[in-house]
Amino acid sequence: MLATRYANNDTVVGVDLHNEPKGAATWGTGNPETDWRMAAEKAGNAVLGANPYLLIIVEGIEQYNGDWYWWGGNLKGARDHPVRLDLPGRLVYSAHDYGPGVYRQGWFDAPDFPNNLPKVWHDHWAYIQEAGIAPVILGEFGGRSLEETDDEGLWQRSLLEYLKKTGISYFTWSLNPNSGDTGGLLNDDWLNVVTEKYEVYRSYLAPKLAEPRQGHVGASSAGRIEVLYRANERSPKTNNISFGIQLVEHGGEPLDLDRVEVRYWFNHGNRSGQPVAELDYAAIGETNVKTEIVKSEAGDQDRYLRITFTGEKNILQSYQSTGEILLRIHASDWSEYDQSNDYSFWPEAAGYRSSEKITVYLDGKLIWGHAP
Repeated sequence: MLATRYANNDTVVGVDLHNEPKGAATWGTGNPETDWRMAAEKAGNAVLGANPYLLIIVEGIEQYNGDWYWWGGNLKGARDHPVRLDLPGRLVYSAHDYGPGVYRQGWFDAPDFPNNLPKVWHDHWAYIQEAGIAPVILGEFGGRSLEETDDEGLWQRSLLEYLKKTGISYFTWSLNPNSGDTGGLLNDDWLNVVTEKYEVYRSYLAPKLAEPRQGHVGASSAGRIEVLYRANERSPKTNNISFGIQLVEHGGEPLDLDRVEVRYWFNHGNRSGQPVAELDYAAIGETNVKTEIVKSEAGDQDRYLRITFTGEKNILQSYQSTGEILLRIHASDWSEYDQSNDYSFWPEAAGYRSSEKITVYLDGKLIWGHAP
């Protein structure tokens, strides 16, 4: 409901699915009663079904393979069991991390404290971003002291330096001063900033936003289409070219799909059988999607699959997706194709990925991709 409500509000950029999974929560066990990774995939894909532009923020758990950490802070399981979403580029992992003012964890009493802390953070959550697996954001951290003479102050200063060094973004807990364990960014008068915190945090703040640029995602325009592609048959040699596409409208206005044509480029060659196009499934309804094989003179790409849309309800709303459209191409005699010669074929796209080798035309004008 919330994803749908804010789908056209470009100040809402992401959703944190659940605060601090803990206790019985597991990761990657496959148990639907406890596996938070499974639940995050289900919930994240449901959110993306309502709004494909939101970032899906997934926190860790408390305990993984006997290693206990902060509630929501343990992301060790993501190494072997990553969260899998239907759309690429939407996943952000999030951890919560606190100091001894919240609970006296064992690493605060290590002989090499605070020099031991970077390894603690790396092993539990920062490795994900440092290894280039996915972005990580520190969703919560905070404490009352930032003194260089006590454990909490040393922990908090060390953490800021680590975040700055690794380029990991953060939110601090909290703005309000009445959080018992941590205090806030505001003094007890709820008006003035705590000077000590500001002086430390200012060393690593996001830059001020510039003036809005023309053409940002909320700009009022229609026809800013992106094609997401998935290769369902990834073997180059096949008698059944099979793939899925989704069209996503990045403009700020609804788009009538009757004005849109999509082209998937391939080489049929001189085989005796004629190319045949089949539509297996369309989330917007099979009767609303039309397919046709067209001869081409674009280099060695002698054919393209022409995909058009019809129907009274074929309106693609702002920031929305058509959902899956599953297509197949085969020769009438089922002879074998060599997809490696096909311009639009992308075998690495095991999940939906943005493809500029499938072209889109609006009222006959190329608006997405590059023709061969």
